[in-house]
Amino acid sequence: MQFVRLNTIFLLTALFACHSPAGDTSKDSPPADIKPKKVTITDVEAGIRTYIKNKTNEGNGYFHFRNDTAAFRLKLVRVHTEYLSVLGPQRFFACVDLADVKGDVYDVDFFLEGKPGDMAVTQTTLHKLNGKPYYTWKQDTNKTWYTVPVKNASNRLLGVIEKIDSFEFRYEANIPAIDEPGRMWIPLAQSDHYQYVQIRSIEAPVAYKTLQENAYGNTILFLELLPEHSGQKVAIIYDIKRREKGPYEDPSPDQERYLGGSALLPVGGRFGKIAVDVITKKEADTKLMQARALYDYIIDDMRYAKQGKYGTGDANFACDSRSGNCTEFHSFFISLVRSIGIPARFAIGAAIPSERNEGGVNGYHCWAEFYADGKWWPVDISEGNKYAALATYYFGHHPANRIELSKGRDLQIEPGPGSGPIKFLAYPVLESGVDEQVVPTSFSFTRKAS
Repeated sequence: MQFVRLNTIFLLTALFACHSPAGDTSKDSPPADIKPKKVTITDVEAGIRTYIKNKTNEGNGYFHFRNDTAAFRLKLVRVHTEYLSVLGPQRFFACVDLADVKGDVYDVDFFLEGKPGDMAVTQTTLHKLNGKPYYTWKQDTNKTWYTVPVKNASNRLLGVIEKIDSFEFRYEANIPAIDEPGRMWIPLAQSDHYQYVQIRSIEAPVAYKTLQENAYGNTILFLELLPEHSGQKVAIIYDIKRREKGPYEDPSPDQERYLGGSALLPVGGRFGKIAVDVITKKEADTKLMQARALYDYIIDDMRYAKQGKYGTGDANFACDSRSGNCTEFHSFFISLVRSIGIPARFAIGAAIPSERNEGGVNGYHCWAEFYADGKWWPVDISEGNKYAALATYYFGHHPANRIELSKGRDLQIEPGPGSGPIKFLAYPVLESGVDEQVVPTSFSFTRKAS
């Protein structure tokens, strides 16, 4: 990869953000009778969008780019409007996210020259891959700025293990005091293309059954309890080997299932209005760009806060309070994208700590996927909200250090709770008499040597 020296002095933004050169204050003196048009950030945005659009049309739907080592076929995801810069007279900087055919997202830096309506790109450089930088900016003693390679960049300290993770996972539920016979439903993790699951043992005070939930393919442990089982526990021990998840192909998804609405995941109405307003302002004219615009909107507009009616997965609550935990972040996203015709779905499990190799796990965690360009794209918006440096990574990736316990919302099983479908299933659902009981539940893990 080639690196560039700049003679223009600029300000650095945060280490893991796009690094945009700030303006050169020197100006050529125009003739007294001519007042030059001041170039705005809007002009720079229009210039880079026009350039990418023209090159994409020339490339039969792809923006083609080649560096010293490889050739890329890319599609626009978003323009980083926050990093657009006017460097000086007829010199500009733009930072853009583009996705390749595999779903990897590249942060690309562009330098442009010209004037509004007539800007040419003079340099194009790959800055980041899935949020990890290839280089950062340094300033020389003569005030010249230049790029320096970043070697062995890692996201591990921000909670991400890439490629493969293997661990023992322990799920323990303590049966509360019940005065009447009860029934309990617990999710059982299943193997799929991204996780290999081996159930080493199931400890329970009574004989149990396994139920199949057909709509999403979940397997559920079912127990019939008596009052004398109060205070006893159900413990499940798994061996898990999981791969990092990226966009994956599905040529014929069941779009109808993943476009519909429900009481907690409404479609249309104010959600449709919000979605249309956001994608219109962002000039997002593809499904991929629209999903990214709504992903960014939620990160910018919501607070991660466990207050009020959080944890119910109610998109209406998320929309009203602009706060919640992972269930609200992803419920809001699903309602928004479904409202503009983008299929989306929900899953839940647990995130395994990356910074240590054993101990407790801080409760459940959930995430989502949306469908665009023939692929399901994983997203984790609440983690992107917590760790701004990983916002690009979590648009299209789930790390290896997690376990998925169940998929889908409004799960219907037989026999099922008298209260109706289970809205989502991570912690046990216990019904005793006519009431649902809270079941104290804990997760822990031990990582295995790689």
